Amino acid sequence: GYGMTETTGSVTRMLGPEETKRHGTVGRLSENMEAKIVDPITGEALPPGQRGELWLRGPIVMKGYVGDDEATAATLDSEGWLKTGDLCYFDTDGFLYIVDRLKELIKYKAYQVPPAELEHLLQSHPEIADVAVVPYPDEEAGQIPMAFVVRKPGSNLTGIEVMEFVAKQVAPYKKIRRVAFVNSIPKSAAGKILRRELIDSIQSRPSSKL
Repeated sequence: GYGMTETTGSVTRMLGPEETKRHGTVGRLSENMEAKIVDPITGEALPPGQRGELWLRGPIVMKGYVGDDEATAATLDSEGWLKTGDLCYFDTDGFLYIVDRLKELIKYKAYQVPPAELEHLLQSHPEIADVAVVPYPDEEAGQIPMAFVVRKPGSNLTGIEVMEFVAKQVAPYKKIRRVAFVNSIPKSAAGKILRRELIDSIQSRPSSKL
């Protein structure tokens, strides 16, 4: 299921063995909950299959942050819709899929690249033990995708090989354009990648560049 602190509980659920077999989804909306996928730039509601920010409304959604009117106004609109900050989409059967956090998207030229999508792809490489993708500042593009890679023991994988592996499988704007090899990926106690630590370390670290 899917939920967040601001919803005070889970807002999706999976019923029965057939639904739990659906790969990658967090389930369908729970009873009494409303949801829509919204274009983060135009604010327009999007149809099934299109990615945008997930907005939620229902009885378990919070009324606001205590003592912080500014944060409340940024998160809840006047009609009670909660802006989750998550990039998501619904399929035609009403199943919800989480793509990434909006604030973690890499802004490459006019495109938005979800780091989690590239991480998932790189984790399928037989010589990669762990990986994280972050934005790297670029004068021309604004930001480019950079991968921090932990090789499996005995691997001699190169940065060029990592970039070529991704380039064969994604649109040109999603290509990894810089690679650094590390011993481990910094993560929180909950297992979440600490991207800020990696971004802060970029300037002092040698890397392979496309």
